[in-house]
Amino acid sequence: MATDAGSIRLDGQSLTRAQVLAVARGAAVELDEAQLSKVQRAADFLRDMVARQEPIYGVSTGFGSNADKLLGAHRIRPGGDPHESVLEELQRNLIVTHAVCVGEPFAADVVRAMLVIRINTLMRGHSGIRVETLRAQADLLNAGIVPVVPQKGSVGASGDLAPLSHLAIVLLGGGEAFYQGVRMPGGEALRRAGLQPVTLSHKEGLALNNGTAQMLATGVLAAAKLETLLDTADLAGATTLDAFAGRMRAFDEHVHALRPHPGQVESAGNLRRLLGGSTLVDIAYHLVPRFKSWTPASWSTPAQQALGFDIGWDWVPLDQRHGRERFYARFRPFRGGKKHQPQDSYSLRCIPQVHGAVRDALAQAQRVLDIELNAVTDNPLLFPDLAGAREIEDQVVSAGHFHGMPLALAMSYLKAAIPVLASISERRTNKLVDPATSDGLPAFLIGNEDGTESGFMIVQYTAAALVNDLCSRAHPASVYSIPTSANAEDHVSMGANEGRHVLDMCEDMGRVLALELYTAAQALDYRRDMINAARNLARAGDVEALAAKVQGAPLPGSPDRAAFLGEVELLRAELAAADEFQPGAPVAAVLRRLREEIPFMARDRAMDGEVGRVCELVLSGALLEASKVKP
Repeated sequence: MATDAGSIRLDGQSLTRAQVLAVARGAAVELDEAQLSKVQRAADFLRDMVARQEPIYGVSTGFGSNADKLLGAHRIRPGGDPHESVLEELQRNLIVTHAVCVGEPFAADVVRAMLVIRINTLMRGHSGIRVETLRAQADLLNAGIVPVVPQKGSVGASGDLAPLSHLAIVLLGGGEAFYQGVRMPGGEALRRAGLQPVTLSHKEGLALNNGTAQMLATGVLAAAKLETLLDTADLAGATTLDAFAGRMRAFDEHVHALRPHPGQVESAGNLRRLLGGSTLVDIAYHLVPRFKSWTPASWSTPAQQALGFDIGWDWVPLDQRHGRERFYARFRPFRGGKKHQPQDSYSLRCIPQVHGAVRDALAQAQRVLDIELNAVTDNPLLFPDLAGAREIEDQVVSAGHFHGMPLALAMSYLKAAIPVLASISERRTNKLVDPATSDGLPAFLIGNEDGTESGFMIVQYTAAALVNDLCSRAHPASVYSIPTSANAEDHVSMGANEGRHVLDMCEDMGRVLALELYTAAQALDYRRDMINAARNLARAGDVEALAAKVQGAPLPGSPDRAAFLGEVELLRAELAAADEFQPGAPVAAVLRRLREEIPFMARDRAMDGEVGRVCELVLSGALLEASKVKP
């Protein structure tokens, strides 16, 4: 298949997650010629052992609970292909009887990832497959043939037998495949691509279908998505922090040096970068007005009336300041939209600790994936050149490398981590729309002067539904082993289910983050515009106009009136002296990108298309890319 994605050389020892992703997206593969000599050495060794009539599992014996059945030179029951030996029939039957998965087919990227992983492990030269069979599998991949692999049917030991059989059956000219976007019989796909079916030799069926390629492929693809989503989660959290005019000191570098979990340190640093240059975070309490509903009398100029909202503060009377004189010497005695407290709620303040813990879970999973990518996972294992070997059992070893538990537990960890990341995001979304917790933003982020508007109310419902669904799916499959093969395989990993679940869950995780960003953008526009409206009013120089926005003010003639106006003047001067308030530069760039397609919502409108579009922008990485502005 012609490709612009380059070619990946496979040697069985150096495959990376990035290379798997490249092949999944269309890159071709080539086989390392030096390593192929080791592949052929193992195949020749196996051929010699068969010629000596040595009993070898899966070669001259049956499989699983049939391992005690020794194969003879001739069939007991008449029939079968007279041109096919009993040993060849064993390998063919293994594939055709094991290709029994059900459900919707895996996407092409998953299947291509499975193929490159399987080819790479066979390149190690411990499986007994012939070079020509391995080349045929690489040719199938490079030709763009995508075997139809239904998603459900593997228990994760002995490896992914059933799904890998769906890969292999197309090599034999059976099964089904997609070729040039069309689903067709596997033999027809081979014919159209100019390829010939393969006749399997000793152990080749077992080499092709006995391994962890499905769970590993889904794990690699899921890890890549989650890595992007973690950066997106930091971006969503930073946007929400700007919308809250939140507090930054909880993310200081010296703070996290005291508890240096790697993921936590990384997320804290990411937040500092994303919020770099923000004049909203750490703003003084008294400068932040709260939302008030717009009325015809709210503003005096046409430009002000166009704002669609009013602003206000409460004045703290002199007789309520006793014992707090030092505080009010530092901060003006006005209560607006930012609470007089030194810390934000957990969903804001603990972003590094929560996002960072998920980062560390991903790092652990990636460590496992990296080992597995260059591991040999079939059975039995061949050691044709083992020094000191005295008998066949030293060189042909039945072991358990097909068991998927290392991957299964790593994926279980991610399954538990994904709802954690989604949950804290949904809590931030809820905090933004709830007037009891939004620090002075309008209820559901809409003006609602006439009581007819719902704004972003139901966006949070959708996020809540997604989080609940993710939590329901997070239960580990790996704790439920169901024995198979008449109890010969009496403990299995269920790692294939774990990997498939994690890959699917990443999509909904991205949607939760998209809903937060959609909501936070609306909130951030309100917060920025409200503070800048106060600044513009202050710059007009009319103390009485600013005083009119303050509730609880002493009436004209009151002995406290002069003190009140003096304090309003100090507030006015501080606002007037400030530059225009802005979010962090990366957050601002993301807001601009979002606003190119989804405008601020001044009044209720249909939101379904917008929700779909913001999900696309998040899942495609477009919003994350927009955040990568140079400082």
